[in-house]
Amino acid sequence: MRILITNDDGIYSPGIAFLAKVARKFGEVRIVAPDVEQSSMGHAVTHSRPLSFKASPINFEGIEAYRVNGTPADCVALGTHLYTKTDVVLSGINMGPNLGNGMWHSGTLAAAKQAVLLGIKGIALSTPVGKSEPNFPAFENYVEMVLQLLLEKPGLSLFNVNFPPQPKGIRWTRQSVRLYDGKIVPGTDPMNRKHYWFTVTPLEPAEEGTDRWAVENDYVSITPLRLDLTNEAELQAALNGQS
Repeated sequence: MRILITNDDGIYSPGIAFLAKVARKFGEVRIVAPDVEQSSMGHAVTHSRPLSFKASPINFEGIEAYRVNGTPADCVALGTHLYTKTDVVLSGINMGPNLGNGMWHSGTLAAAKQAVLLGIKGIALSTPVGKSEPNFPAFENYVEMVLQLLLEKPGLSLFNVNFPPQPKGIRWTRQSVRLYDGKIVPGTDPMNRKHYWFTVTPLEPAEEGTDRWAVENDYVSITPLRLDLTNEAELQAALNGQS
């Protein structure tokens, strides 16, 4: 199996190094990642300037690794162009969760979506982060189990996976869409000039069966996604009204 790995935290992130280490157990791995952090970049693509493709300054043992001056989606587009026989794209492991409505602006998930747009299976992987870096070895077995499960599934598919710090199991989940955790917080700089932070606010516990509920209850969340955003009920109602 030929595996392309990228992320939105950049080539220096410990999350991508850890994912690459585990992924090597399943096939040939190459890394193509942003040269700087691209968190919350969403599905932005670069069209107004050329992209550079340079060897990684970080050594990944036994793995070819490159950095791109672009977005996560750029990395997948360029990486799969150069490595035409890519079987799957793994994105992560992101330093921070990608749950619920936060999926909409996730660069991590966008990289996996870009893979599916190009006809390649895409898997996004994330974990919460606090004041210190995640303890990746604490859930290494679950990363391996998830990859074993999803890489064996046939067909073109898109998955969003979130690992709690100390998992006790795996759950198949749906996206939590009830609430959004983004908000604007005003402040002032040392010169007393007003500025604004776009930040995150804690949410009430999510409903059971959702991705947020799973991670809050120490389960690995696997959410199968699709690219079609059509509201089928709304469309059908409109079509019925026309008849």
